[in-house]
Amino acid sequence: MNATDPRTVVVRYVEAVRDGDADIIRDSFAEDATWHYPGDLPISKVWRGRDAIINDFLGGMGPILVPGTMKIELISTIAEGDRVVAEWTSKARTVYGGAYDNRCIGIYTVRNGKITSVVEYADTRHVAAALFPDHAGSE
Repeated sequence: MNATDPRTVVVRYVEAVRDGDADIIRDSFAEDATWHYPGDLPISKVWRGRDAIINDFLGGMGPILVPGTMKIELISTIAEGDRVVAEWTSKARTVYGGAYDNRCIGIYTVRNGKITSVVEYADTRHVAAALFPDHAGSE
């Protein structure tokens, strides 16, 4: 596999998130990439552009999580053509005193060695309760 192989690109990205490597995270996305986070949470929408994905969506989790507590584990990947399905776990302590512990799936599209789109699926009820306890509808 080479550096532009879709599976390699996605694994490199998830490992960069795990390791906190901001340069690789930024380098993983096409400038016009999109990230769709379904649901009705404050973060639920289609994030458009690398800067919005990195600074606002991914970076927006920083104030909610206790620094140094985030643990990411890549469970598996399945690749076909330019699409990769990745499954991972995310665990952290929250500033609200609770634990965030979620299992997620992302469907990544990779073109020319860059992630061009992601659709993420997670337990949004758990996300609401752990990360957005004041959000209407969370318990």
